[in-house]
This record gives sequence, structure tokens and C-alpha cells, in this order.
Amino acid sequence: MHAILFDLDGTLLDTAPDLVAAVNRLRQAHGENSLDYNLVRNCVSNGAKALVKLAFSTTEDDQRFTHLHQQLLALYEEQLVNETALFPGMDLLLQAIESRRLPWGVVTNKPSQYTAPIMDSLALSQRSAVTICPDHVQQRKPHPEPLLAACSRISCKPEQCIYIGDHERDIEAGQRAGMVTIAACYGYIDSDTDPASWPADFHANSVMEILDWLNDNHWTL
Repeated sequence: MHAILFDLDGTLLDTAPDLVAAVNRLRQAHGENSLDYNLVRNCVSNGAKALVKLAFSTTEDDQRFTHLHQQLLALYEEQLVNETALFPGMDLLLQAIESRRLPWGVVTNKPSQYTAPIMDSLALSQRSAVTICPDHVQQRKPHPEPLLAACSRISCKPEQCIYIGDHERDIEAGQRAGMVTIAACYGYIDSDTDPASWPADFHANSVMEILDWLNDNHWTL
């Protein structure tokens, strides 16, 4: 194994506190009560449009939708890193990767407009060997292009790389790219979704389970 790539929201970083706060500020601005934290948290990996749909029980056909979406993104951008942080155990995992002089990076569907300042604020940009956002490629996950682009940047063959993500599209993208995949079951997963059904090579209920799995002779995949 020559490299490890991570999804961002719900895998590398716990970004939910700031996204939930933005959703509830938007609801309050429209005279609505705050939504339950976990209800919104479990929707975060589906993206900002899904959060708008959840927050206002609406669809993209609603004439208000574009404006609500823009408002949500603006509110989120105002407070990107108030509470966002690495998941518990993640810094230990990154240190273990770095101690073996292996590159790690991020492949996310979150635009670089938001990803870059978050990575900078948490002093992760200089540690990450590569960060691929949708505005860097033609296709988003579950298409394998972003993962293949990351491999190209770090001169790593896909079959020598692990991809970790908390959404089924992450596992699909990783498999289509020919990578070993790990399902981050500690991430943002809808209550009606069973990540055990995803065809990942390993299912981790915590970051420490990923580290334990790697230490169990998987560093040499």
C-alpha cells in the first residue's frame, strides 16, 4: 500500500457542527425553529442541496430553492471552522501514515471554495499530499475520475491506494478506480441506510478501527 485517500466531510473531518448551525440559522431567518442536530448531521454527506431540501421540505423545482441554496452556502462560508475538527483518533491515524512516509490526501465533492480554507485553518494543507475537489475535474464521485486524478498527482497506482469514505458513492468510486475501500461507518449516514450492505473491503465504526485494521498487516497491501 503506497497511499491513503480520504473523503472530507464525515470521514476525515467532523464538519457537521458548522453545517448544522448554518442550516438552523437559515431556518431561523425564515421564521422556522431549529431542526434536531442528528437529523441534519446524517444528511451532511449528501451535500448542501440535500440540506436545503431537508430544512424546508422542498425540491429543486421550488422557485425559492436557488435562493435558499445560495443563502445556506453564504451562511456556511461565514463560519466554516467554528467547531469543525478532525474526528477522534484521526490525528493518530495521520501520524501513523506520515511516520511510514506514505502520502495521504483528500478527494471530496465539496468545492475548493470551502475545502481549501478549512484545510488551511486546521493546518492540514501542508500535510496533505493532494486535495481534489469537483472544480479540479470533469466528473464528481461516484465517477472514479477524481480518485484517479489524485493518484496521478502523487504518482501512485490506484491498486496501491486505499480510499476511505462515509457514503456509498465513495465506495463505488473507489472500486471503479480499482482501489481498496474502507467504509467510514462513523460518518454521516442516513438512519435508513445500512453501510454494511456497501461492498467495501472493510467497514470501520471508528477511526481507531481503521488504524487497528492497518496495523493488522494491512500496511503492506
